[in-house]
Amino acid sequence: MKLYHRETYLAKIRGFYKDDMIKVITGIRRCGKSCFLKSIIEELVKSGIKEKDIIYLELDKRGYKGINTPEKLENAIDSLIKDKDYKYLFIDEIQNVKGYEEVVNAYREEGNFSIFITGSNSYLLSGELMTKLTGRYIEIEMFPLNFYEYLDMKKFLKKPINPNLYVEMDSFIREGGFPKALEYDNSEDKMSYVRNVVSQIFEKDIHKNNKIRDEELFEEIQKFVVDNYSSKISITSIQKELKKRGVSVERKTIKRYVDLLVKAKIIYSCERFDIKSKKSVFGGEKKYYLSDLSIYFALSTDSRINYGPSLENIAFTYLKSKGYQISFGSIGELEIDFIARKDFQDYYYVQVSRSLIDENTAEREYRPFYKIKDLHPCYILTMDPLPGQKDGIKELNILDFMSKNSVL
Repeated sequence: MKLYHRETYLAKIRGFYKDDMIKVITGIRRCGKSCFLKSIIEELVKSGIKEKDIIYLELDKRGYKGINTPEKLENAIDSLIKDKDYKYLFIDEIQNVKGYEEVVNAYREEGNFSIFITGSNSYLLSGELMTKLTGRYIEIEMFPLNFYEYLDMKKFLKKPINPNLYVEMDSFIREGGFPKALEYDNSEDKMSYVRNVVSQIFEKDIHKNNKIRDEELFEEIQKFVVDNYSSKISITSIQKELKKRGVSVERKTIKRYVDLLVKAKIIYSCERFDIKSKKSVFGGEKKYYLSDLSIYFALSTDSRINYGPSLENIAFTYLKSKGYQISFGSIGELEIDFIARKDFQDYYYVQVSRSLIDENTAEREYRPFYKIKDLHPCYILTMDPLPGQKDGIKELNILDFMSKNSVL
């Protein structure tokens, strides 16, 4: 089957194809990591690498599921090595092998391997991994398709694209960006697929690897966080909400359950940054964003779109996929949706608003920018068809911005 190549991520990893750094590809289950590995293999073969020098193990597939110990992993790899030529080693869903780190590090130290591994949860980047691999790895974090990739993959699959991008955006919000979902034509089939993916994530990445003593409590907390995507949430606010419902629970239990959702990459946390003091504010309120909005619609009976949080969530994952570090900013009593940073020179303030046509809304979105004393660029992402510019603050149509694969 012909593969859709995700250039955003390929561009990040090409410089490391023949390098002793271990390439660690992370991301929520079914976001496209396996196809990404196969895309790399295609590029290597096209560049002249012989197929005998490429070793590929899919540990989630039939025939490989029995590889669950370091010894079995090493034996499987050795059985595929036919000579002493330089090898490219690909291991998909390596978290299935507990204690895999020493095996991978041993092959790296031989100096004759370029190693690529993937996993669906944050165990891959735990302190234990960093210690055992002695910092000799890079992480490529993948997300489900962003809006540009969603449209581009529809073209690739020869699926019809509505010329009205606002219609496509509504479909993208509801049906999400899990790549395989695009292969289905019926909306119900798409959502059935997403529900199955979400079920697998809870079963394989959360329940299988963690002791959850109170399943009902975990589901309550998970529902609260998912339902309040893009909103400020604290452990205290969750505790108070549960108390209203007659549930008494310790803060450490709530924190642990929220952390499980983060580790499974269902949600991403976003810290507050104080713009005046130029310091991150740890503890207290955070914002949580879904790795893909279809998770909300798969778990909820409400199919209506709340554009405010939805657009903010889409902007967050889009900017993250482009390599920006994201925090939300506070300046006095005012807030800015995102501070987006990349390298040392790229630093941006971003607001997200469905529309600025209403004067009160526009005034509210612009007000925080006027309190900022530095000269970093300021943007407002909006669905308005003809955005403008005021006082050096640029308004960008979010559909145009994303559908053209733009960066700040």
